[in-house]
Amino acid sequence: MMNGPKYDGKYLHALTKRLLGGTRLHDTLTAVVIPTFDIKTLQPVIFSSYEANSKPDLDAELADICISTSAAPTFLPAYCFKTQDAQNKDREFNLIDGGVAANNPTLIAIGEVTKQVLMKHEDLFPIKPMEYGRFLVISLGTGNAKNEGKYNAKMAAKWGLLSWLTHDNSTPIIEAFNQASADMVDYHNFVVFKALQSDDQYLRIQDDTLTGNLASVDIATKENLEGLVKVGERLLDKPASKINLDKGVYEAVENGGTNKEALRRFAKTLSDERKFRQSK
Repeated sequence: MMNGPKYDGKYLHALTKRLLGGTRLHDTLTAVVIPTFDIKTLQPVIFSSYEANSKPDLDAELADICISTSAAPTFLPAYCFKTQDAQNKDREFNLIDGGVAANNPTLIAIGEVTKQVLMKHEDLFPIKPMEYGRFLVISLGTGNAKNEGKYNAKMAAKWGLLSWLTHDNSTPIIEAFNQASADMVDYHNFVVFKALQSDDQYLRIQDDTLTGNLASVDIATKENLEGLVKVGERLLDKPASKINLDKGVYEAVENGGTNKEALRRFAKTLSDERKFRQSK
């Protein structure tokens, strides 16, 4: 990994292209927002199905988008592809993992919906911009390692560039940025929804107690995948939790029930809304 990515990505690329074929962003059955990061321009690139029809250069093949947003630095190689704009001019993308820009993409999704509200999208009108109180947000985390106490200031005070990049089979600088990025998005969303007295319309489900192979991003053995399924099943029966702004930790919501019960409540709300729209 010191001289190149851990994997060459060839099998992943071939499998992704075989499964998705020539399907493009505008072909998705529901609205999607997929973040990536362009290392040539050092800017995030957001692929949104809302904009696929009006911006042909963003209506890329889903295979190219998926390969790009999964290209985690040190694990998989950066990915380059081209599209054409409305004037048939080539646009080149040089992309890596979307987690670099948005390890928790919830805020990007909210932002994209807000843009459509401003444009008076027929599915969202007459919601007003920044009227987050009418949003229903479910944010599903992919799990965090139980890292509390893994590093400390005395230890890090001695680190140079190499130690920040690799220490005890970990990458402290990447871990710090990823965790900070994800937590700040959750923190922001919770504050906004609470301020609007709509905190029951924002649900974050995350397990931050993963250990061993379960905390790995690339161990795809049958045993490990089955272990992750069990983690998810147990997580459903845990109390719905929200971040304590003073302590910076997740705490069970009083009278909030379990995550499973919260998801059922959200599902009923969405079902009722769909029935209401269909009755018009």
